[in-house]
Parts: sequence; C-alpha cells; structure tokens
Amino acid sequence: DLRGAKKLLENPGLAAKVSNFVGTPIEKVLKKLPESLSATVNEVTRKSIEKALDIALLTMDRDGRGTSSNWWHKLAVAATGAGGGAFGLPALAIELPISTTIMLRSIADIARSEGEDLRSPESRLQCVQVLALGGKSRSDDGTESGYFAARAALARSISEAAAHLTKKGLSHHGAPAIIRLISQVASRFSIVVSEKAAAQAVPVVGAFGGAAINTLFIDHFQDMGRGHFIVRRLERLHGQEEVRRLYDAL
Repeated sequence: DLRGAKKLLENPGLAAKVSNFVGTPIEKVLKKLPESLSATVNEVTRKSIEKALDIALLTMDRDGRGTSSNWWHKLAVAATGAGGGAFGLPALAIELPISTTIMLRSIADIARSEGEDLRSPESRLQCVQVLALGGKSRSDDGTESGYFAARAALARSISEAAAHLTKKGLSHHGAPAIIRLISQVASRFSIVVSEKAAAQAVPVVGAFGGAAINTLFIDHFQDMGRGHFIVRRLERLHGQEEVRRLYDAL
C-alpha cells in the first residue's frame, strides 16, 4: 500500500500531464500570458479555497462508504471544464470554484473510503490540505519539495485551525487560524491552477479540450488524495515514524 501511495504522491505534476495532451510545454504558454492574469488566478484561487473550506466544514456527507465514486466526480468536473474551455480564460472565475468544490467532495469520498472520520474537523481540513499537494510553492527551496515536506509546511496551520474549530465551532471559521490556512493552501494550489489556465489558453483547446484538461485536473488531485489518505491510514496502524522511514527507503 505504501509503495502504491508513494507512486501516486511523487508522480509527475499536472503540467507534465497537460503538456502531453496539448502537445505544448505549459511553461512556454505561461510566459506568454499577461502578468495581470497571475493576480487574477491568485484571487480566484483564494476565493475558491474559501468556498471549498465552507463545503468541507458544513456540508460533507459523514456517512461511511466502502468505495469512492471517482468517475461521477470526473464527469461533473469535465462538464464544467467544457464550459470553461468554450468561453476561455474569462470563465475561470465562474468555473474554478465549481470545479474545486466538486474536487473537494471527491477527495472527501476518498478519505472516507480509507477510514477517515469526517466528523473530526482535523480530518475534514486534511481534505482541504490535499489541494496543496499538487506542486511546491514558489517560495519553497530545494528542501521543500515532496509529499512530506508539503505536509510539514502545513502541519501547524492544520493543527491550529482544527483546534480553533473544535473550540469555537463552525460559525467562527473566519478567524486568523483559518485565514492563515487558506492562504497557505491557496499559494500552492494557485500554481496548478495557473498551469490549468495556461492549457485552456491554447487556441485549439475549446470545449472538448477544456473537458479533457479538467478531467486531468481532478484525476491529479484524486491521486494526491488517495496517496495522502493511504499514508494516514498506515500511520494510524503503524505510527508516523515507521511509515516515514519506510516511505523514504522505497
């Protein structure tokens, strides 16, 4: 299980997958996009994370389920991607919050299937954390790459936000601890969103390509979620130190 989780968590990022699909290196497209787009992506990403966090805290289904229904979520995100691809980059502000919310529901579905108790604020915040596992932040150095480094960077914020929610309840989710967590997750998630936006800016993409790119988008984060919650399941069984030691040894 740990070998499979590491394969998912350390696989090539979204940019490599999308580049293979559109036949163009995404890094080149990103350089050609206007600088104003970066600020727009950051703002849209932050608002999408806020919306996703509301979903995580208030409306996640907490009933147990044996398996996760990944394909239903992929179909839903593909539909939003088709709309976004048809209207291009201006549709990002409408499409991204919807896609992010659907992805979060899918991640929660995966978490449940790996034994997470979504009645716990910490477990629900772990679902939001998965959105930060799609790529390293621009502020990271060489040591801040990889799955466990990303987890370590967010550990304190997750702990403080969970403690706040446990103590104060859901009506206080605009507190500094929550805002700090949103900012950290958004800084990492926005990198992947920028890559997605660049792919959708390729002239030949259109509605069909937008659906395909969104399918790659959710597939990437479903992989991150599956790997993350497999690791957490193994940590509950065998302890964090032993799992980390074996993960590094693989």
